[in-house]
Amino acid sequence: MKLPVFKNLAKTVSVEAMETALEVLEAYADSPAVKEPEQEVIGEMISNICGAIEMKQMMEEEGMDERTAANTFMQRVMGSIDK
Repeated sequence: MKLPVFKNLAKTVSVEAMETALEVLEAYADSPAVKEPEQEVIGEMISNICGAIEMKQMMEEEGMDERTAANTFMQRVMGSIDK
């Protein structure tokens, strides 16, 4: 997961467009022709897009500024890793 990627996506891409990208990436990764190294890259992309969606929703729905949304998301991720 890369915070600068989250920020860029949250600023420049709509939630709907990111959700469409997720659908495409998931379908692509499910192809039997896609090898494990490619699946790892796709998984990283999916993680980044999901993070950006969460961050954008916090900014739009909860009125958080970019920094607060990013910190809140990263704290949630770190909290889930610690468990």
